[in-house]
Amino acid sequence: MSRLLYSILLIILCIPKTYANEVVTHNPILFTKAEVLNKYTTRIPFKLVDHLIVVEAELMDIRGNFIIDTGSENMILNKVHFSNLYESQRSDQNTSGVLQAIDNPYHKRIKEFALNSFKLQNRTSDIINLSHIEKSKKIKLLGIIGYSILKDYEVFIDLYLNQITLTKVDKFGNKLNSNVYLEKIVDSLDFTLKNHTIVVNGTINYQKVRLGIDSAAEFNQINKSVNKNALKYFIPKKRMRLTGIGNRKIEVLAGKLHRVKLSKTTYFGPMFTVLTNLNKMNEAFGTDLDGILGYEFFAQKRTIINYQKEKLYFINYPLNHQ
Repeated sequence: MSRLLYSILLIILCIPKTYANEVVTHNPILFTKAEVLNKYTTRIPFKLVDHLIVVEAELMDIRGNFIIDTGSENMILNKVHFSNLYESQRSDQNTSGVLQAIDNPYHKRIKEFALNSFKLQNRTSDIINLSHIEKSKKIKLLGIIGYSILKDYEVFIDLYLNQITLTKVDKFGNKLNSNVYLEKIVDSLDFTLKNHTIVVNGTINYQKVRLGIDSAAEFNQINKSVNKNALKYFIPKKRMRLTGIGNRKIEVLAGKLHRVKLSKTTYFGPMFTVLTNLNKMNEAFGTDLDGILGYEFFAQKRTIINYQKEKLYFINYPLNHQ
């Protein structure tokens, strides 16, 4: 079966922060293949599972995988593997996902998250049943790493070398070590951080749009209600069914989106995109987005994210890159 016909996991969460009353100590998360470059910088290789960025890690002597998801607010642990980590109450609040709300997640407090020499203390983790992702992707999924972990670093997502570089920054977004990248930064773009969501302004066929950027959106999404002049350059190819993180299914129209531009110098070739109703997604983000740029964005742009400065930086692919 074509990977495009797999269940598409559009993991764009907005999970209310709820804390357990008691902090429980457990072993740190260890990234078994991480390479420490210096005191403030580490490099983690990843593999692409379909269009998801997945890193290997170990927690509580359990080895498995984490998805890197800039669209998830908190770190998420898979209830399948960590159901007995802490004593906790079910939350009375529902959470919002792309397709439909997720019911009754567990919320846990992680005392320490360690990335080799990096230690992050008192971080929130949500416990959610992610078994449907494990089944569809055929991986042992320990959890999802989101904004609450990534925001303290400058994050270089490189789909050319299949690696993520994390560099510690201060509260102003300045790197604590300036000599990080061997290659030259060639362009940059401002964004707005709406809650935990990266939001950029752009155009599709000269029509203004607001787009979210999410590393765990396997395919771009464009809202059915976007201006018809923009939709002229969405070329439909097929219908397909999506499965959201709440395991709800919906049929959408899939095709190629042309003429996407984020600035005078930041533009894209045709990108595989699904046309759908984004009301639930906008509810999750607490904003009014016209679409989401996911894997297809990162596949065309080697991207550095600086949350504190609200800035994206770009490094060119080699000229012979296919």
